[in-house]
Amino acid sequence: MSEDRSTNGHKSWLDKLVQAFVHEPKNRQELLELLREAHANEVLDIEALSIIEGALQVSDMQVRDIMVPRSQMTTIKASQSPREFLPEVIEAAHSRFPVIGDGIDDVLGVLLAKDLLPLLLEDNMERFNIKDILRPATFVPESKRLNVLLKEFRATRNHMAVVIDEYGGVSGLVTIEDVLEQIVGDIEDEHDVDEDSQIKPLPSGDYLVKGLTPIEEFNEHFETEFPDEEFDTVGGLVMNAFGHLPKRNEVVELDGFRVRVLNADSRRVHLLRVTLVNT
Repeated sequence: MSEDRSTNGHKSWLDKLVQAFVHEPKNRQELLELLREAHANEVLDIEALSIIEGALQVSDMQVRDIMVPRSQMTTIKASQSPREFLPEVIEAAHSRFPVIGDGIDDVLGVLLAKDLLPLLLEDNMERFNIKDILRPATFVPESKRLNVLLKEFRATRNHMAVVIDEYGGVSGLVTIEDVLEQIVGDIEDEHDVDEDSQIKPLPSGDYLVKGLTPIEEFNEHFETEFPDEEFDTVGGLVMNAFGHLPKRNEVVELDGFRVRVLNADSRRVHLLRVTLVNT
């Protein structure tokens, strides 16, 4: 008897899954609609749906869509001494830094922060030559598809690539974390927004802002005057500006701010990247 109940329960779960895909999708949009219907029928949870949507989206996106622009890159000049560049390395808290020669278009290689650890044991840092510890830089075009780039990152075990434009100049950089965040959402680490913080400044001059940040707190921080009569949170304000529930990586201009959605699901906006736009 218990075996029958177990079998019936198993069939019930399978029936739900089969029903969700009873009509074979003819294109990607139909596939997404079936997946969202599966979520509505409690076959897929919201996290699984979000990851699948992100994976499908990555194949349509190019490096230029997610790269850090050259104006926001943190670079080290090969001519700098450790005393000159170490404060910037510590402040940025990145694991990799492009090292440049005569200018930002002259990328000599990549410095891994961990390769600086032996400096702690050096008695004479003046003998240090940054070129001795550089790793080769990887260059990719702006037009490269993210799914192709992710495959290359995995094959070569590189975690960062310098992005070049059609003329061979540097237009930005991209990391494996940038690509993965398009699939699984924002990857938080010890440098991301903590539980008690709603707004966190980034070394680039941008800000990470939680969607649940009260508009009053946002106004106080940025000295703005966004109304909070209709919406209580920045997420609600941004959704209203879009006119729909935005997806990951959508961008909107909002009274002197450029707002990029870093993490959102089918119900609300979770995390934003806010850039002050020069007017």
